[in-house]
Amino acid sequence: MDKKKQLIALALFGLFGVAQAGEKEELLKLRNTTTNLIKELVKQGILTEKVANEMIKKAEADAESQSQLQNNQQAMEAPEPGEVRVPYVPEFVKDEIRKQVRADLRQEVVGDVMEKAKTEKWGTPDALPDWVNRFKLSGDLRLRSQSDYMANDNVEGFYSDFLAINQAGGVSAAGLDGFLNTTHDRHRFRERLRLAIDAKVADNLQAGVRLATGNQPDPVSTNQTLGNTGSQYQFNVDRAFLKYDAVKDSGFKWLTVSGGRIANPWYVGGGEFTGGSELVYDTDLSFEGLAITARHSFNDDHNHGHRAEDNHVPHSVFATIGGFPLQETALSSHDKWLFGGQVGVDWGFNNQDALKAGIAYYDYRNVQAKPNSNNPRTCDTNLPLNNFSAPQYYQFGNSVAVICNDSTNTLPGLYGLASDYDIINANIAYDFAMFAPYHVIVGGDFAKNVGFNKQSVRNLTSTTIGDQTNAWQARVDIGFPKVDRAGQWNIFSLYKYVERDAVFSAYTDSDFHLGGTNAKGWVVGGNYGLMKNVWFTGRWLSTDVITGPKYGNDVLQLDLNTKF
Repeated sequence: MDKKKQLIALALFGLFGVAQAGEKEELLKLRNTTTNLIKELVKQGILTEKVANEMIKKAEADAESQSQLQNNQQAMEAPEPGEVRVPYVPEFVKDEIRKQVRADLRQEVVGDVMEKAKTEKWGTPDALPDWVNRFKLSGDLRLRSQSDYMANDNVEGFYSDFLAINQAGGVSAAGLDGFLNTTHDRHRFRERLRLAIDAKVADNLQAGVRLATGNQPDPVSTNQTLGNTGSQYQFNVDRAFLKYDAVKDSGFKWLTVSGGRIANPWYVGGGEFTGGSELVYDTDLSFEGLAITARHSFNDDHNHGHRAEDNHVPHSVFATIGGFPLQETALSSHDKWLFGGQVGVDWGFNNQDALKAGIAYYDYRNVQAKPNSNNPRTCDTNLPLNNFSAPQYYQFGNSVAVICNDSTNTLPGLYGLASDYDIINANIAYDFAMFAPYHVIVGGDFAKNVGFNKQSVRNLTSTTIGDQTNAWQARVDIGFPKVDRAGQWNIFSLYKYVERDAVFSAYTDSDFHLGGTNAKGWVVGGNYGLMKNVWFTGRWLSTDVITGPKYGNDVLQLDLNTKF
């Protein structure tokens, strides 16, 4: 009988355990064990089946009652929302929980704080006016050593400096300064400082100002030559403009309108680090007027909502038109102007190669000389409009005609351009990316002055001047697309051939043959990164005249460049 009591006690304890078990797995295990035990007691005759069924029903009823009591108690002691209570957690689990909570809390709190600081502009930005955040300041500084070496067999005293003659008031007044230096080597140190401020006026509307060193009469150089007895440098307004960008929902800029004194709006060939071709326009030249560029992206048409910049391969065409006053006078409606138009393509390939090309037409108005018709043919007359036809700036090369004589009435007093200039310009560049991060960029540029009229030039000069109206350039660049980090490098080489009246000499390259046209020759050089935003540039330019007595020169330029 003791054995019977013990088995019954064990069975009841098991049923009670079912009611007390907190885990589902333990609950099922104890319930099955207890049921099997009671059935075994019935089988051995210790319990009758009726008694066993009553015991199971009573145990389940007690478990139900106990469960309800626990639920009521838990409801009364319910934790706050988000609170979790665990009856027992081992120490090693507690340690892991503590570490995880600290990490999650730190990330969440720091993220929330940073987001709130950004939104509410905590700290230093909040100490400044809101308009300060709309401005961006940038600039660059370049130190240059330049050596000009004249060929030993150059002819002396033949090539006139027509700009110096016009500024002096005639050949007799200019004296020896009226001739170009063709025989004396020259060594000088030069500096260029540019400081730019860009401001957000409104959505998609930007205002920009750039100050630069240089001399006001020279539109194609911002260099300041050192050695002025300590005099301060000139610091001029190089750019001042408004620019509006119309942007599609995809992020593609389909229209750009720029007005004021702006950067060159034309595609001039070359890759990102080539600086572009200077066959027609020097890279330092700024344009005064209005330019409009429209673009169509074939990527954008198939983006289906994706941003255009997410496409790694550009497929677009563009068109640019512009009008730029060159020289204005109150005494005539025939001001000097430049009008231009260009169409081009910017096409990328799946292998990361890229092709960019453009063809343009540039029409110069009222730049041809207008000789005085009075007798005597002196410059101090009541014909200021004719004197106005003299160019404000001139570089070597273009054919000239006499506008009027100086006070002696025997020597020229003012010179003007003998030809009109209507230039067709085509350029192309192909970027091979097969050796990335190194690139190979091959470019070509061609220009022709279709405005040259042999009979018109003869009427102005009383001489027959041949048709020298073609210009072309071929260039190869190898290396990093951009050099602004230590160890980055690229090298380049080009050959250029610019006939006398092919391009407007005032605006072409100011370094090749020391500026101007009627020149041919080679340029080799390279860039090497010294540290972040600091790099070295070396160039060797070897050139000679195309027509005329011997005049050749070699130029060595060594630059230390920085940007900020």
